Amino acid sequence: MKKIVVTSVFALILSFHALAQSPAHKIVIQVNTSDTTAWHGVVRNIGNLQTALGPNTSIEVVAHGSGIGLLIDSKTTQKAKIAELAAKGVSFVACENTIRMNKIDKATLLSQSGFVPSGVAEVVLKQEAGWSYLKP
Repeated sequence: MKKIVVTSVFALILSFHALAQSPAHKIVIQVNTSDTTAWHGVVRNIGNLQTALGPNTSIEVVAHGSGIGLLIDSKTTQKAKIAELAAKGVSFVACENTIRMNKIDKATLLSQSGFVPSGVAEVVLKQEAGWSYLKP
């Protein structure tokens, strides 16, 4: 009986520790527009989210379709801000379908860029996993 109680208490402590380590808020932001004003809005929204929700917030920006320019070094208007936000843990990912379809060399994307097989699928998967959705 004593083993069961000790094991149960230990499992409960591990569960609370895992909850404390997980992000309090998880937000996926979809960018599929070439509108540079929208890009500016995205980085402004991220800053506002981090201020309002605190540092324990996970944010992933998914760029696909026309929005891929946000992560292309020669096209983005947000290079410095993306570097700053990435250093604070914000994830920026590019859709490999868009890259392939538009024959974009991955080397032309910002170094902070990660990759996902499908941008729209990434957004769906994040929502199914409980992430909040934001579109500028």
